[in-house]
Amino acid sequence: MKKKQKFAGDKKKGESLFYSFENKIAEKYASRVPKSIETYHLTLATILWSALIILFSYFAKENINWLWLVSSMILFQYITDLFDGAIGKHKKTNLVRWGFYMDHFLDYVFLASIMIGYSFIFPQYIYLHFFIFAIFVAFMVNSFLAFAATNEFKISYLKIGPTEVRLIFVLANTAIILLGKTYLAGLTQYILLFSFLGLIIVVYQTQKHLWKLDMKEKKNKRRG
Repeated sequence: MKKKQKFAGDKKKGESLFYSFENKIAEKYASRVPKSIETYHLTLATILWSALIILFSYFAKENINWLWLVSSMILFQYITDLFDGAIGKHKKTNLVRWGFYMDHFLDYVFLASIMIGYSFIFPQYIYLHFFIFAIFVAFMVNSFLAFAATNEFKISYLKIGPTEVRLIFVLANTAIILLGKTYLAGLTQYILLFSFLGLIIVVYQTQKHLWKLDMKEKKNKRRG
């Protein structure tokens, strides 16, 4: 009887630029988080950050300085996302499957809130934001499909993961505030271009890896 494969959604593969630093911070300070705060509190906090991003972006239509608060919400979401898994392991909450599902579904909600916010501020560039959103979601789809095929969950590609994407949004907001809205079109086009090229590379590498796994299994069956 074939042994049931253990769920590996909590074991991420691949390292982003800040991966080692983030792990050290999470492990060092997880035990110092107040006992009343549970891992699921931090996971669900993304709902609040996402709602506030949409609200502050709506206000930014009239005063672009509201984008500072949007960037603050991105930072808060980063902090809660960084510690939810670490606290779960520290407290042995054992919400592995629930955490996997809710964490990544809310990542989608979080990304959607940012793009919705930009559509409020820059309605003339909404088509560019739609294409960027579609590409970023395609990276998520690639991760989940590859996970289903290999039981290896990877969310960082080409040394870029969720942290680096958040940083890009914060830097974009800062540039818009300091340099003006007119710079957004050029900035958005570059983000779109490099994201699309990155997606092509990632999909090529993923399908190549899966092809090799299939061929390896085929050879093993012939030998058996």
